[in-house]
Amino acid sequence: MRSTALRIGCGCGFWGDSAAGPAQLVRHGGIDVLVLDYLSEITLSLLARARRKRPELGYTPDFIEAVMRPLAAEIAARGIKVIANAGGVNPRGCAAALRAVLAELGVPLTVAVVLGDDVSDELARLRASGVTDLESGRPLPVQASANAYLGAFPIAQALKEGAQVIITGRCADSALALAPLIHAFGWRASELDRLALGSLAGHIIECGPQATGGIATDWRAVAADWDDMGYPIVECSADGTFVVTKPIGTGGRVSVATVAEQITYEVHDPARYLLPDVVCDFTGVKLEELGADRVRVSGARGLPATAHYKASLTYADGYRCTATLMIVGQDAAEKARHVAAAILKRTRRLFAENSLADYRAVSVEVLGTEAMYGVHARQERTREVVLKIAVAHTEEQALELFAREIFPSATSMAQGITGFAGGRPAVQPLVRLASCLVPKVQVSAQVEIYEAHGAARTVALPLPADSPPPAPRASVSARPAARAAHERGGASEEVPLVRLAYGRSGDKGDTANISVLARRPEFMPLLAEALTPEVVRTYLAHLVEGDVERYDWPGLGGWNFVLHRALGGGGVASLRYDPQGKSYAQILMDLPVRVPRTWLQAGGLLGAAP
Repeated sequence: MRSTALRIGCGCGFWGDSAAGPAQLVRHGGIDVLVLDYLSEITLSLLARARRKRPELGYTPDFIEAVMRPLAAEIAARGIKVIANAGGVNPRGCAAALRAVLAELGVPLTVAVVLGDDVSDELARLRASGVTDLESGRPLPVQASANAYLGAFPIAQALKEGAQVIITGRCADSALALAPLIHAFGWRASELDRLALGSLAGHIIECGPQATGGIATDWRAVAADWDDMGYPIVECSADGTFVVTKPIGTGGRVSVATVAEQITYEVHDPARYLLPDVVCDFTGVKLEELGADRVRVSGARGLPATAHYKASLTYADGYRCTATLMIVGQDAAEKARHVAAAILKRTRRLFAENSLADYRAVSVEVLGTEAMYGVHARQERTREVVLKIAVAHTEEQALELFAREIFPSATSMAQGITGFAGGRPAVQPLVRLASCLVPKVQVSAQVEIYEAHGAARTVALPLPADSPPPAPRASVSARPAARAAHERGGASEEVPLVRLAYGRSGDKGDTANISVLARRPEFMPLLAEALTPEVVRTYLAHLVEGDVERYDWPGLGGWNFVLHRALGGGGVASLRYDPQGKSYAQILMDLPVRVPRTWLQAGGLLGAAP
């Protein structure tokens, strides 16, 4: 059992991340473990679609060619373990490709594959038992790929078996980092608080440089270093506490603010964050700056895991096509709207002439007019816009017709239309996402070990224990008992929310979350009154179709808002230009909040705007 801290670095936050991240961590991070997180719900749907076309595909080739081919020799020499969910929907295919490259390079590494996440064969049984989509409540699709989010213990078993590179399919993102902690420190399934802290460590680093100042609210503090952003490292101790840092000399920033923002990313109820191995309570998490680019994290609590895995389902549901045009000149926005209306009117007439049904869905956005801000937009009379028209249809033929009718607008409609260099817009399958719960007793995980010299063996893993649902903990209000200054009367003025708080937003299917964290404790009573779910729902009414919930987050000094039916279907099924809610926090940061005028005067709480 290890007695010193384990250093884990995350060199990839999504499929398409820079290859500079793994190289930076391997060569300059002093790490023991390199984790690489390639999968999102959108990525999984793309990989499933690729494998339907060619069965040998379905994994992320970047892992092989951009990471392991150039770095394998150094990884082996430094004794670094590599854990990646690059297997996507074809982990065995990914392992075969990697082993071929390792043989070509002459680098002897033991490779392991974690299997069992593919639960497609269980769909019929689940449908028959009445299991429905978690978000919509609709019946599960008949033809779909289905992958359960496995936990960390199968990966830990692969490490115990001597694996140096471990490839997984779908698993909880944070499990990539939790697994080496379980292995290094001998943590048991019953040590819930340690599992929660290890999961939090993985959650913080899973999106790469988002934890080191990437997409931070106060972007100017790190903008000069964006070209060489440091990738995150966690130094984890046997008691579960850890320090977040990055390689010395790299860009970015590790501070309480940047770490706190990342903790809230894509979390709904912070008191009950469900993972395969543990249910986490992050409401009491404490952050402490130890020095430059070093933040200590403690205070996560664990509850027993549930008896189910969450599964992500992808299925084909017609076709989609997105076209963009730039339009320049006086009244550009008005011209763009007329162009969109004309293209849609013309294609609908042609549909009728060819006995084709109408569009299933249409999305028109005039980018450059602050379209994402809805009624709060301030930029209408711009002289340069990008018109985006996205459409969905049951038949590919209809959207091929739509694609052909985009470019004729350049000679038959408004002057100043341009931007055709990219060619005719492509028609693509529309892949929808669904999710459901699968009893753990119906999922059998196993590990395949491929020794460096060719021998292979399989390790079967015991089924998880059938755990009861955890009892919810009482949520502690984030509002201090003292009355807000504005409640005591006096002159006041409006300031944008960004003067008072940090914000971060993300997505889970068709649900978005926005966290709001007070810049100073003194702001919390006022913000608690100003930021009700009703206020947020009204301000974002042009984006949100469902309810808005607010969860207190006292440890981080803020709140988490969960926005239901907020992404036009979410992921690749959405026709919006922002199908993942990445811009939502920035929009909310412009919400006007009334504060005491004394806060703006010399010596007051508010300084210059961030």
